[in-house]
Amino acid sequence: MRERFASGLTDKVANTSIEVLNKNLSLVIDLSLIVKQAHWTLRGAGFIGVHELLDTAAGNLRGILDTMAERVVILGGTPDGTSQNVAKTTTLPEYPADLITVKDHVRELTERYKIVAASVRDAIDATDEDADTSDLLTAASRTIDKDAWFIGSNAEGN
Repeated sequence: MRERFASGLTDKVANTSIEVLNKNLSLVIDLSLIVKQAHWTLRGAGFIGVHELLDTAAGNLRGILDTMAERVVILGGTPDGTSQNVAKTTTLPEYPADLITVKDHVRELTERYKIVAASVRDAIDATDEDADTSDLLTAASRTIDKDAWFIGSNAEGN
């Protein structure tokens, strides 16, 4: 463990937060790549609105990633956002590369957003002894839920 810049935390609490943050870092990186895949390839009714929405959502995920990674460093850890680590540790289902329609992308994205949202909420509970990390994850959870809602609201029949 490197120098810790957060004071008042035991090694156990800091290590738990580092582990939880790195796990969720991989999920959010994977989700951000999936969002860009959908952004690049979707077509059909509602295209431009969803296309622009996905750019915003990807930007929101990048902000969450930076905050998580920086908190890992503050806690004395090393963030692991390499493509190799993400591929090895993500729990998101593989995204179908052949999707085209807005409807199909919205369905697949919403499913993955829900998985990440659940993981982040679990992480909030797991880091309850580290108020700053828990707060960071709460803010991330709100953003992820909001973007899931915005994306999911583009499904037919809503």
